[in-house]
Amino acid sequence: MPTSTSRKSGNGRLRRRYLARRLEIVRAAGNEFRLRGFAETGMRDIAAAADLSPANLYNYFRGKNEILFFCQDVSLDRLLAALEQARRLRCSAAARVHLVIVSHVRCVLDEIEGAAAHLLTNALPAPMQRTLVLKRDRYEDGVRQLIVNGIRSGEFVPRDAALATRAVLGALNWSVRWFKPDGALTATEIAEEFADYLIRGLVAKPEAARRGLASSAAGKASRGLPARAGGKDKILGIFTAREARTWRW
Repeated sequence: MPTSTSRKSGNGRLRRRYLARRLEIVRAAGNEFRLRGFAETGMRDIAAAADLSPANLYNYFRGKNEILFFCQDVSLDRLLAALEQARRLRCSAAARVHLVIVSHVRCVLDEIEGAAAHLLTNALPAPMQRTLVLKRDRYEDGVRQLIVNGIRSGEFVPRDAALATRAVLGALNWSVRWFKPDGALTATEIAEEFADYLIRGLVAKPEAARRGLASSAAGKASRGLPARAGGKDKILGIFTAREARTWRW
């Protein structure tokens, strides 16, 4: 007879397989939302894109609102994970903000569900939006605190931290409106350029900030963590990874 340990192991594998399939469906749905529009996309369209029967699709999601909610929830989890990683780094405030910016852009541009989450910010019913707003506000508060810490240390120029945070997040989220995957720059290259440009508006001594970023990148490389190859030493995001009060970014 199966032991308690083997049953738990089997349940864990089934759970991971179920979650992986949900992510596959979300990516297929996110692509359909971008191509057709949320209102015009039906569950049959999503099922066909995910290579599932409509009946089987309902074993994973009860409707397209739930799929879009999952898109936004997963994206916010990735952003929060990158924020937590930045908080734990022993480096300058500029390097922490750089990591957050690059990770954020890569989330919304590299991942289909991330793009869907930011393009379709007001498509969900109010109760679902309220749930996501709490998580979104937690992320915004965390980014603002990184900027506040930089101001307090003298690394960043004194300014309205809330306004600076919204300016940064607004610029990052708007990139999904104009980004073209087949364009001249990759999502990672755009993320790096955004980080460089936006951080220049925060730092009191740009040259010192550049040295801090280079030092942080070198330290990450020595620990086997990703740093950009080539002439520029920059930290890459570790994770691939709204207009009204509800989604004001």
